[in-house]
Amino acid sequence: MQVLGVREHDLVETFILGSGKGGQKVNKTASCVDLLHRPSGIRVKCQATRSRALNRFMARRALCDRLTERLQGIKSEREREVSRIRRQKRRRSRRQKERMLADKRHHAAVKQGRVRTDWTRDGA
Repeated sequence: MQVLGVREHDLVETFILGSGKGGQKVNKTASCVDLLHRPSGIRVKCQATRSRALNRFMARRALCDRLTERLQGIKSEREREVSRIRRQKRRRSRRQKERMLADKRHHAAVKQGRVRTDWTRDGA
């Protein structure tokens, strides 16, 4: 954190009730750490473990990773994954959709041509 120039008084740290896997203990304790770096506006949430101290450490480490990515201009693995999913969910253009449907119709016609005429459902 010192190398990146992150000071402790620049961070706003809040603790949130956990959720998800882990049962009642996770849901009752405020072990989820929400860390905000004021100068950059980067917010990190960490709920990797049931330990608040370990989550605090991991949140700070994740914050430092994001700051180095921003400073060096490197796309992180997480950002690449997000952009890949965004591309998958994006609506297809009209031309792409028409071509996809034409391919489906062609494939259905090919399959229809494979049907044997001497075969019946009752096996007779």
